[in-house]
Amino acid sequence: MEGLEMGLIWEQARAPLVVPMLKLVVALCLIMSLMLFVERLYMGIVIVFVKLFKTQKRYKWDPLNHNSDIELANSSYPMVLVQIPMYNEKEVYQLSIGAACGLSWPSDRIIIQVLDDSTDPVIKNMVEVECQRWGSKGINIKYEIRKNRNGYKAGALKEGMKHTYVALCDYVAIFDADFQPDPDFLCRTIPFLAHNPDVALVQARWQFVNADECLMTRMQEMSLDYHFLVEQEVGSSTHAFFGFNGTAGVWRISALNEAGGWKDRTTVEDMDLAVRAGLKGWKFVYLSQIKVKNELPSTFKAYRYQQHRWSCGPANLFKKMAMEIIRNKKVSLWKKFYLIYSFFFVRKIVAHVVTFVFYCVVLPATVFVPEVQVPKWGAVYIPSIITLLNAVGTPRSLHLLVFWILFENVMSMHRTKATFIGLLEAGRVNEWVVTEKLGDALKMQSSGKALKKPRIRIAGRLHFWELLVGAYLFFCGCYDLTFGKNHYFIYLFLQSIAFFIVGIGYVGIFVPNS
Repeated sequence: MEGLEMGLIWEQARAPLVVPMLKLVVALCLIMSLMLFVERLYMGIVIVFVKLFKTQKRYKWDPLNHNSDIELANSSYPMVLVQIPMYNEKEVYQLSIGAACGLSWPSDRIIIQVLDDSTDPVIKNMVEVECQRWGSKGINIKYEIRKNRNGYKAGALKEGMKHTYVALCDYVAIFDADFQPDPDFLCRTIPFLAHNPDVALVQARWQFVNADECLMTRMQEMSLDYHFLVEQEVGSSTHAFFGFNGTAGVWRISALNEAGGWKDRTTVEDMDLAVRAGLKGWKFVYLSQIKVKNELPSTFKAYRYQQHRWSCGPANLFKKMAMEIIRNKKVSLWKKFYLIYSFFFVRKIVAHVVTFVFYCVVLPATVFVPEVQVPKWGAVYIPSIITLLNAVGTPRSLHLLVFWILFENVMSMHRTKATFIGLLEAGRVNEWVVTEKLGDALKMQSSGKALKKPRIRIAGRLHFWELLVGAYLFFCGCYDLTFGKNHYFIYLFLQSIAFFIVGIGYVGIFVPNS
């Protein structure tokens, strides 16, 4: 009886309510898909022109003066501050400090500043001893701590800029605790700032030392390579603007201060600073040829927290700064449009929402309502072209495209949730969890001294929402296989399997206490 009643209610509600609502949602999703498609196509065209015409040549670059007199030569080098913010970085602190201390720059023209927010006294002591060790070798290194972690990374960087010796410096290079710049990093980046007074930021590309650690790190490499090789290159070439990545970059200190310094109002303090500096008229230069080694999160827990921060923060910043961008008088209307529409709305909001809502909720729902048809260009052609355009950044992983699509769709659930938390300023809007780095633990594994696989309680590995969406997609697939005509079931079954795999925790690597 209950089944009959439910069926009756469904039939009565279907024509007047369900069909029109689903048609409306499909139309909205198709509009968002087109927006994303046009954006990706535009960036693809621009990147071809950039590669053909080498637009970076518009900036002056000459090596800094090399005088035969050592004292005169050294004095021609500007003073550089190198900041390394860290928090309980037991596995990687030696790598970043060692790499920073190994930078080729006159020793009297550089200050290494280690900003240690560690709460573990043992790790704190290890970092301090490492700084003392380099200090005894003649390196000008400062070990700085503070009484609290207010503002997290932004708070640490802001506090670091308050020290009196910073007033001596012209530029500040920033490296997160797992980043290892090559010795010539400053020699290749600083001239762009020294010879171009309107340039505020020089950003280098990230190079991932553990991309082959597991399938999850390969998927991340594909996504991030597109960000670096296309998105940032296009922003740098067309508007001299892109989002600062928070590390592996060099700022002109006067520009940083003019923009208002570091602010901790969102979890993307780096992007916040970049937008404010961009609105002041400062230019940014992206250098894809300069790569800085770093580590990708290889546990799913760490990756999920990172993606929450990277999705929630930009949405929250967009809400806070949209009117400020519109009212700005220093930048052109074209740049304002680029910032609001392309940089924020399409890439930071639409891209996440349409991926999950359309391909994991709405498209599967249409199998129950044959009156609602999704055109082939929206269901197949556009997502296929977008996927191929995304894949250009990592040609070596082309054979993993199907896995990448399925994994990105799973992650889009977390990104969509985080995006709405940022827009609505809900509970976890300012949640900051430092991305776990494994450093030497990874080397131990790759050299055969693998960590013992820990016993993880099954409840600790299960992810409820992934399992729920997986069950929904599987049910839709079964229904389409039995009654449907669109053959969506092939995609639906594959996508449900991806959600189930992530839902039971079989993604990434496992380490004790992860």
